[in-house]
Amino acid sequence: MKIKATLLALLLLASPASFAKDSFKICWSIYVGWMPWHYGENEGIVKKWADKYDIDIEVVQINDYIESINQYTAGAFDGCTMTNMDALTIPAAGGVDSTALIVGDFSNGNDGVVLKEGASLADIKGQQVNLVELSVSHYLLARGLSTVGLSEKDIKVVNTSDADLVAAFTTKDVTAVTTWNPLLSEITSQPNATKVFDSSQIPGEIIDLLVVNTDTLKANPKFGKALVGAWYEIMGKMADGSESTAAARTAMGVASGTDLAGYEAQLASTKMFYTPAEAVAFTTSAQLKDTMKYVAEFSFQHGLLGDGAMDASFIGIETPAGVYGDKGNVKFRFDPSYMQMAAEGKIKL
Repeated sequence: MKIKATLLALLLLASPASFAKDSFKICWSIYVGWMPWHYGENEGIVKKWADKYDIDIEVVQINDYIESINQYTAGAFDGCTMTNMDALTIPAAGGVDSTALIVGDFSNGNDGVVLKEGASLADIKGQQVNLVELSVSHYLLARGLSTVGLSEKDIKVVNTSDADLVAAFTTKDVTAVTTWNPLLSEITSQPNATKVFDSSQIPGEIIDLLVVNTDTLKANPKFGKALVGAWYEIMGKMADGSESTAAARTAMGVASGTDLAGYEAQLASTKMFYTPAEAVAFTTSAQLKDTMKYVAEFSFQHGLLGDGAMDASFIGIETPAGVYGDKGNVKFRFDPSYMQMAAEGKIKL
């Protein structure tokens, strides 16, 4: 009987369930800097890297950007693509400790302010400005106003769905909008449209990230390595100038609703970090901490840091240059260590 019991125990230990892989899920939404995740999933690149580390990674597209972040915050996903501002104001403000694992790019003209009446941003004074309220467009506008001695009290913000902005600009009553590409390109192509400010004038402030749950990353470093390995393999295909580059970029363009030319145009106003060394250099710069101070101040002024926030420093933001905010309440972290490993060749197939 003892022998049978021992054999049964060994069989149970050897059952398929006992060898189940650790599984993870990340989500993304359509934007020029996040299309590589679609390509990596479709081409099996993410799976290849997950297999290397003996884990499973599911990559899920969610059409509604804010909903994707909300689902990540609620725990439905282990990682999600988002901007630095949204990472602070949604998961971090909601108490979910989150880490920017991959710093993929920053907007370098993809977001802009357009006027019908006026040749410079200063001419916006007294006008209504249609935009997606409390979005990065709103942040861009506030930062732009500060550069010409104006503030939000000098204009009136009109909350407008991104789906309605292009049509709104064709109407007589709408004279100013702030938005992002590809909407920005459509609007600037209209008669009497003048772009008077864009994100290239505040470089490095609207940052596109892959954010992951900090506790999940700490407990599962293989998850971080697999994602970073896959990402930089995709970046290599996008940047090496071969036939595979055109094929990869074409696939990303088509998946985002345009073509190769349209996608290339969006890339032209995006500062992509094609190598991990570039991303590490950006992430470890002193500028990042200053940027997050601007973002935190805007977010606090607009009530985006939660009811308990007494000032802009309520949430601690950890960067390699130091912590901005409350060191006892760090909920958003920029951790370049995995990108550094990739730069040093320590993450490879």
